[in-house]
Amino acid sequence: MQEPQARIAALLRDADDILITTHANPDGDAIGSLGAMGHVLATLGKRFCLCNVSGVPSHLSWVPLPGQVYTSVDELPFQPRLAIVLDCGDEKRPGEALRAPLADLPSINIDHHQGNPLFGTVDNWVEPQRAATGEMVAEIALALGQPLAGALGECLYLALVSDTGSFSFGNTSARVLSLAAEIVGNGLDVAALTERHDNQWSFARMQLWGRLMQEMRLAFDGTVAISVIPDALIESCGARRADLEGWASQMRKVRGVRVSVMVRGNGPEGSKVSLRSTGPDDVRAVAAHFGGGGHRNAAGVEMPLPPEEASRQVVAALGEQLGLDGDGASLYV
Repeated sequence: MQEPQARIAALLRDADDILITTHANPDGDAIGSLGAMGHVLATLGKRFCLCNVSGVPSHLSWVPLPGQVYTSVDELPFQPRLAIVLDCGDEKRPGEALRAPLADLPSINIDHHQGNPLFGTVDNWVEPQRAATGEMVAEIALALGQPLAGALGECLYLALVSDTGSFSFGNTSARVLSLAAEIVGNGLDVAALTERHDNQWSFARMQLWGRLMQEMRLAFDGTVAISVIPDALIESCGARRADLEGWASQMRKVRGVRVSVMVRGNGPEGSKVSLRSTGPDDVRAVAAHFGGGGHRNAAGVEMPLPPEEASRQVVAALGEQLGLDGDGASLYV
């Protein structure tokens, strides 16, 4: 049987008029994969467009994308005939505004999330053991004979760095390090990219994180860190929701914390929950219990509950799922 990267490479050689998209509120892997796939198609001489309903976050505005990122299908310069959906655990992740348009397009689904329902109608390449979707896009580029260099290399390196915690998470495989070494060997200035990637904080974000550190809670004898973040707190610092990127992982830096729970508002009566862990603590199982998903050590779910109540239910489920000692409910009395 043909390897998936070779199979998709063959599909791309024959396709044209392609829409590339990824999940709403994109992170570094999403934007890196989006840009990398665009560069791959540009090298093939294809007509393509990049689309994300949330646009490019300001802290990733430096990424060398191969074109404008459209936030609505109404803005597209041509009628797509194929969609490539990247880094989306299910068909809802690109955002509500794209659900109907994508349902009408033949699609290729490339992803590394557990529980992906294989929603692509042309092809599905889903491997949860992959560190990043960018890792998979890199292998498609190599299957097409394209060197991992220049702007393509920068996009791919961003994707790898973002989803491996700068090559520090347990998903940092020898293959990931080999790809990174190849990109660096092809001329990537690691110091310059790290400067652009890491030093993008606004003063408002710094103030917000200071407040979050003060108000973080601990449960289950200090093994669970909890941060419930009302919109009013974000606004009081002059910050934005995008400034929360990375906070869920930051909470795990407290000694003894095994799992972090970040809950923010999501609409008038809803919440968005982000869960982080390391090692054997499976937070995806907890997210899946409430209808969410992700990876074993990084998962999330949207819940139709106010943040405090969503936090209460998720923390209780964590205690039961992971067999944690101590009391979690006392935080909510």
